[in-house]
Amino acid sequence: MSADTLSRAARHLALPQVGEQGQQQIGRGTALLIGVGGIGCPAATYLASSGIGRLMLCDFDTVDETNLGRQVLYGPGHIGELKAEVAASRLRKVNPEVDVVSIPFRLSDSALADAVNEADVVLDGCDNFSTRFQVNDACVAAGRRLITGSAIRFEGQLAVFGPDYSESPCYRCLYVEADESLGNCAGNGVLAPVPGVIGTIMAAEALKFLAGVDTAAPVLRLYDAAATEFRHLAIRKRTDCPACSKNA
Repeated sequence: MSADTLSRAARHLALPQVGEQGQQQIGRGTALLIGVGGIGCPAATYLASSGIGRLMLCDFDTVDETNLGRQVLYGPGHIGELKAEVAASRLRKVNPEVDVVSIPFRLSDSALADAVNEADVVLDGCDNFSTRFQVNDACVAAGRRLITGSAIRFEGQLAVFGPDYSESPCYRCLYVEADESLGNCAGNGVLAPVPGVIGTIMAAEALKFLAGVDTAAPVLRLYDAAATEFRHLAIRKRTDCPACSKNA
């Protein structure tokens, strides 16, 4: 590690669970982030500031004025610009040693599979079930760790899946296509810091995984900002899951 890297990582190096070896593993790691919005902005910021080796940012959307209250990488001067490109530019200034890759278009089919295969860990902070299912299926096929989060109103959700899906559940074990009707923050609103809480925890889970400090269990973590409390619900593997069951 360079002197600058050692200084930046000093607090990680002081952690017995991380240390120099864990930080080196973070520095060699690649993360794919789907969605650079309210969840993706803080997740990407902490991954970059923590010295991840490569960070791929996928988002085809542009910055809108309604994003500014919670999507902390953007300001009024960025309205109309592509989120992935603005975020990449900002994060390169946060940590110039990180290889930040901008993907300002929708990934699907073989392109999504290729991006997932390039990554060690995938963070899904998108806002629709269709994309979440596609990302999940690609992670199951490639055997990649998937960290997924969402936020609406005063509530946030977080779950960690894989990378071994032979015995553990995947995202499709938790939700099905009919759940698309659960809504989004555009129509239901969201308290600005709630996506930030979820995105920050997602970054922590990704860094733990890369550093070998992996304590993730197949549970759904529910955050209630109104009550300031978390609940955990176990996720069971579906024997008829169309993605990860033996008959898939």
